[in-house]
Order: sequence, then structure tokens, then C-alpha cells
Amino acid sequence: MEKKKYRIEKDLLGEEKIPVDAYWGIHTLRAMNNFRISGYPVNPGFIKALAVVKKACCLANAELGYLEERKAKAIEIACDGIIGGEFGEQFPLDALQGGAGTSTNMNMNEVVANRAIEILGGEKGDYRVIHPIEDVNRHQSTNDVYPTALKIACIRRLRDISKEISGTQAEFQKKEKEFASIVKVGRTELQEAVPLTLGVEFGAFAEAIARDRWRTFKSEERLRTVNAGGTAVGTGLTAPRAYIFLIIEKLREVTGMGLARAENIPDATANTDCFVEVSGILKAHACNLIKISGDLRLLHFLREIELPAVQAGSSIMPGKVNPVVLEAVIQSALAAVSHDWTITEACSRSTLQINEFMPLLSWAMLGSLDLLCAANQSLSGHAACIRANEAKCREYLERSPVIITALLPHTGYERAEELLKEFNSSGRESLKDFLVDKLGKDLIDKTFAPGNLTSLGYK
Repeated sequence: MEKKKYRIEKDLLGEEKIPVDAYWGIHTLRAMNNFRISGYPVNPGFIKALAVVKKACCLANAELGYLEERKAKAIEIACDGIIGGEFGEQFPLDALQGGAGTSTNMNMNEVVANRAIEILGGEKGDYRVIHPIEDVNRHQSTNDVYPTALKIACIRRLRDISKEISGTQAEFQKKEKEFASIVKVGRTELQEAVPLTLGVEFGAFAEAIARDRWRTFKSEERLRTVNAGGTAVGTGLTAPRAYIFLIIEKLREVTGMGLARAENIPDATANTDCFVEVSGILKAHACNLIKISGDLRLLHFLREIELPAVQAGSSIMPGKVNPVVLEAVIQSALAAVSHDWTITEACSRSTLQINEFMPLLSWAMLGSLDLLCAANQSLSGHAACIRANEAKCREYLERSPVIITALLPHTGYERAEELLKEFNSSGRESLKDFLVDKLGKDLIDKTFAPGNLTSLGYK
């Protein structure tokens, strides 16, 4: 007997053949055909977060008697499987889709329903057992479950990125201590400037990253208020009052997060400016990654530091090694900056009671978080292997005319000019050695001691 290859499913528009082994159904199939746009899948972190929301809704409906126990248990098990990373291939939709995310919500409803049917011993597509809308989507709308899931997914990744940024900060702090005694010439506007230490330079990197860590950690607060229970436009129409109050408790229980129901649920449904705020914080971090990575490339070019060699740099020049990790970090951060613009546009173009551009917002927001998490992992590991070239730092320092600035409290401006003029006509290479001869070793050693150069002002 030939094995059945398809099942027939119906919707408002008619009938379609669905592969018999597919957990998704007719709504997903139509979306697959309609949205062949970017080639990017819906973010896996969002899929798991949406399954978390479905589980919480199921628990609330079961407790209030709107789902019989056997159905609720099967739906809960199905959700747990998706949360645990199973059935990832059953979410084939393009990340960019019309309908404010309805297609992804229906995809989830169908997968959960068919998996639950299977758990109960039925055949996929037999929605008399468990229905995607009547049971899995009970008392819900895309317009409340989708934004709620996105906030949960973002909070999870914000916690991840906060840890990764902390790792990057720690590596720069280690280098700050390791390089504390290496005196070098500073630079402003790509010209030599007054001396400092390599440790101070890396300490500035660490401080910038520390601000990023604090900002990203605190930005979770902006996302804890959700509109779950608000259904289509935030008024809770078609959902029982008891459910609207209970769903928040179940979400807190399932996620372990300090989520709260929005005081004004229609506002939380219609307006998504909180994502713009958080994205701005991520953009600030991206800017720091770009700046720091660029500085490290420049210091490596000047040979004041040595970056770890990780791969051959050229297909034509033997022996060439490039700062490829830093270049990848810069590109990731630039992409996150571009995502910030996309998020801004997606949030500002919502109309009246919902944001119909939630799929684009979700793709860009979680994309930024994923990129910046990975960029920090790369940068922290790379920074740990950076070595200082103390001899090169000393070489630049001792021949730079700008270092005489450090002696101004002792010589005054005019005397310093005279010394420089004399040095330039002397034919000597080391200004520091020249100054030792003119002003004495004790004064020069004291002036250019790391502790003196890095103290706030002079004594």
C-alpha cells in the first residue's frame, strides 16, 4: 500500500495539500508562498519566546477551565519541546512578512496543535482533537502575543550581551594593569601628542565598555511591561477579565522575569518606542566597538601592540597577516548601527492601534543583539592575546618633540622652544637623551615616570 504523502487542509480561501509529515498547516503554507522576500528565517530566539507565551496562555486557560486538562497538558508538552530547541525546521517562514506577524503566530499555532495532536495519539491535521485557533490561540491575538514574545526574546538576549560585554571589559582591564608601566606617546588628530601610558589607553577602552555593560543591563527595565491579554487593540475584547489578570502571573512564572501588565494596554499595543530606546543603547555600544577596534588596528599598524595572528591574510602576498577579527567586529557593529535606523523607521511607521511592521522590527532588534553578542565574544578573546611592543613605544616616545610638553612646569614655554630648536639643529635622534644632558637625569626620569604622567595634574 502506497504511503500517503499529503493531507488536505481548508481555510477561508479554499483547500491546499500539506505534506503529511509537516507540523505546520495551511496558514503557514500560504505565508510561505506569499513571503519569499529576504531569505532570512524568523529569529530562533523569537520562536522560543513565542512558544513560552503560548505555554503561559495555555496554563492560564487551563486554570480558568477554558481548556480541558488533557488538551492543556499536550499543548504544554508541545510548547516545551519548541522551547527546548526541537522542531526548528517547522518554522520555515521568511522573517519579513506582512500582517504584523500573524503568519508567524499561525505557524506557531499549527505546529503546537499538530504536535499536541500527535501526543494525544491523533493524526496531524485532525483539528477536531486540538485546534490551532480555538485551543492554542485561545483568548489571544497576534497583536498581544507577538510584542510580548519579542520583549521576552530581547530581555533574554540583553542578559546574554550584558555578560559578553562584561567579558570584554574584563580583558581590557587586565591589559590596563599589564601595560600600566609602558610609557608611550599619545596622539590627537593622528598627530603625536603628550605622553601617557599604554595602560591608560587600554583603561579608556575598558571604561567605555563598562558604560555599555551598565546601560544594556539597565535597559531590560524598558521591556518588562507587556500587553499580553490585550488581544487585538489592547482593550481585551473577547478575553475573560480573569484571564487578562492571570496571564501576566503565568508569564512571570514561566519566564522567571519581572514582567508586568501595561497600565495602558492600548498604548503598549499601538506604540513600540521602547524598542527604539533600547536600540539606541545598543547603537552606542556598537559605536564604541567600532572606535576601539579601529584604535587597536592603528596601534597594531604603528607596532606599539601586536595582535594575535589568526589566519593568512592574502591569496597573493605570502606571509601577510591582517587584523581580520577586528575588521569583523567593526562590520558587525556597523550592521547593528544600520539596524537601529531600521528599528526607528519600523516603530515610527506603525499606524493607529498596532505596529504592522513588527516582523521587520523583530528581525532588526534581535539581529542587533545576536551580532553584538558574537562581536563581543570575538573581541574579548582577541584582546586577551594582545601583546605590547615596549621597545617600539619607547622609540616613538624618545624621538617625539611633543614630549617636551611634560616639562613645561619646570622650563616654561619659551625655554622649551629654545631646547627644541637646539635639539633640531644638533642632529641627534633621541630628544629624551638630549634633555637628560641638558636638564639632568633625575628630572627627566621623574617627569616621564608612569605614575607622574598618569596622575591628575602635577605636584
